[in-house]
Amino acid sequence: MSEPLVIVGNGMAAARLVEELSKTALGRYAVAVIGEEPRLAYNRVLLSSVLAGEVGSHEIELKPAAWWRERGVTLKYGARATEIDVGRRELKVENDESIAFSKLVLATGSLPIRLNVPGADLSGVHTFRDSRDADILLALAAQKKRVVVIGGGLLGLEAAYGLARAGTPVTLLHLMDRLMERQLDQPAAALLKSLVERKGIEVLLEANTARIEGDGRVEGVELADGRRIAAAAVIFAAGIRPNVALAKEAGLAVNRGIVVDDQMQSSAPDIFALGECAEHRGTCYGLVEPAHDQARVLVRHLAGASAAYEGSVVATNLKVSGVSVFSAGDYVGADGSEAIVLNDFRRGIYKKLVIAEGRLTGAVLIGDTRDALWYRDLIRAREPVAPIRTEMMFGRATARPRAA
Repeated sequence: MSEPLVIVGNGMAAARLVEELSKTALGRYAVAVIGEEPRLAYNRVLLSSVLAGEVGSHEIELKPAAWWRERGVTLKYGARATEIDVGRRELKVENDESIAFSKLVLATGSLPIRLNVPGADLSGVHTFRDSRDADILLALAAQKKRVVVIGGGLLGLEAAYGLARAGTPVTLLHLMDRLMERQLDQPAAALLKSLVERKGIEVLLEANTARIEGDGRVEGVELADGRRIAAAAVIFAAGIRPNVALAKEAGLAVNRGIVVDDQMQSSAPDIFALGECAEHRGTCYGLVEPAHDQARVLVRHLAGASAAYEGSVVATNLKVSGVSVFSAGDYVGADGSEAIVLNDFRRGIYKKLVIAEGRLTGAVLIGDTRDALWYRDLIRAREPVAPIRTEMMFGRATARPRAA
């Protein structure tokens, strides 16, 4: 008889886990997926494209309903898990239903951070994290009134781009001195800012939000330096935090995320976590690819094979506000490293390759990311790049080892 395996969360990490299980060990488990959002799992990365009107909301679903049925997966979406009874191995759902499990996987993702500033509770203050947020912002965009987006990371840029594409005047505020400071160096961020501004988005850096103004609803934003920006709405997109409430209440070890070992197991036997809610060796990954790596390891473990997750080379390979952006590894360059740089500001292209001890250790690409995955693989392989060093900047097709 199949063991009951319950997955809490119906996002990208959960979908990849089921996909990997279906290839390796699905017959061993009776899988149930419990999701709070009232829809099938979807590609969260494409929410800005939905907001921009480039794709329909239904087009971003990862798998159709038939795919889940064919694999015998029980789907409960629009259902919030409220409690884990670790001792009895039961998951409670908000309608008082209890679901027994042999194995439990927490893929609860993350929550948007709302800044603790005066006026944050006014009507017209929103977040941008899931499809429900996108629906709200679509209605907002139709009004064509100025919106202030707070946060110049991935989320903020995507929200700003989607709204601007929909015809909404947008001002983007960012506390730091450059956009996407966790993924880009100064020259790359400066180019991205220029390209974003060409799309009609006003960008203000080192902009510290002091308060959101309004009588009952948003009328504007005041910055710490006294500047005021009139606005009909404010979008908080200043970061995310792991969604750990369910695990914490169950008594599982939690730091920033749910603490897991190299088999993705939490502090409780047969309870696992992966994706944005998990913390492995002190690191919480807020990107999709590490969740895929974790899913592969967890499935091997669930199938009875030996497997260990040793962390991921963090790589961002996305279209940010309509601009192709890639970043991986040590893009800044540690002491003793050297950088090869190509900067064509006029054409909107920037490339930086970081080399240390004869190996490619980091890369940043703006505008031209055709060889991004090749650079990522070189960083992961840690193989000497001396034979292709001269041509490496110009891409895989050009970088062929010289004859001896």
